Amino acid sequence: MKTQTVAVPRDDLTQLKNDVALIKNALLDEGALTDWANNELKEAREVPDPELLNSKEVRQLILDA
Repeated sequence: MKTQTVAVPRDDLTQLKNDVALIKNALLDEGALTDWANNELKEAREVPDPELLNSKEVRQLILDA
């Protein structure tokens, strides 16, 4: 697999890290999933593998945004 380097502004990366930390803390504080979240998780797990995006496709979506 070929390695590719992508330049990301430091402020964007810092904001992303802060957002992930905030989400992690919120999830840890919340405890059990809500019924809605459980249903969403169940539906997501039922999606067939061929319909899922691979990392290259996700990366391209991010870079094209």
